[in-house]
Amino acid sequence: MKGFFLSLQSEFYKSRKTLGFWSAILLPLILILFVSIGFYLHADKFAHNPPMVLWLFFAGLVLNIMGGLLLPIFVIFLAYSVNSIEHKADTWKTLFSLPIAKWSVYSAKFVYALLLLFMTLLLFAIFTIGFGDLLGLLQPKLKFGDYHAEWMLLQIYFKLFLAALGILSIQFLLSLLWSDFLKPMGIGFVLFIIGVISVGSEWTYAYLIPYAHPMLALKSMIPHRKGLPPDRIVIDIFTQDVFVSLAVFAVVFVAGFFIVQKKSVK
Repeated sequence: MKGFFLSLQSEFYKSRKTLGFWSAILLPLILILFVSIGFYLHADKFAHNPPMVLWLFFAGLVLNIMGGLLLPIFVIFLAYSVNSIEHKADTWKTLFSLPIAKWSVYSAKFVYALLLLFMTLLLFAIFTIGFGDLLGLLQPKLKFGDYHAEWMLLQIYFKLFLAALGILSIQFLLSLLWSDFLKPMGIGFVLFIIGVISVGSEWTYAYLIPYAHPMLALKSMIPHRKGLPPDRIVIDIFTQDVFVSLAVFAVVFVAGFFIVQKKSVK
């Protein structure tokens, strides 16, 4: 276990100045900042809406851009960036020759990618809440403060995190096996396009494609339910797409270790 934590700490020190690390922080900040500026400049257009609807509009703009389009692309890039450090420095052989179990090294790199993804989506939730409250202070006509959307947003982004795990596991393994940029990124983009097409065409078995899971997660997020108060929203987290994503994540994570252990990593 000590080897795992040493490897995890090493991943942080190696990547803290890379584009992959800072994109995990800057992506939510920049995207929500631009959406907030748009809301501020067009406050009169949204001022007549009830507080809950305001939050849905505000958060929905971010989710439609990030959840439906940017999240799969970001995960593809994130998985590659974690392993590209070793590829560029040609240190895989050195890394696996250290007196640390290969399982610890492999798991630490994977968990680090997982933490970066979790941090990004958590920041999306935090920045959405923070900028929404700030808009309510700067533009009192936007009554964001009259409705508490914190729990709803945390649930939404947690579901997106679970839905992205299948993509992360596949892309992590691809970027681990191939040192060049084009193969893992190219395969990822092709599979992402297939996922978009399958969801757009409402294919019955689209849930079997991991790259379609973030989009499916958004579509299945808020089911129509009778008997709920008008100001209450129930987020359905564990839907079919999320279960498949978790299954893919578990299988590929375990299979990846055995593939890497058997294959010579150069």
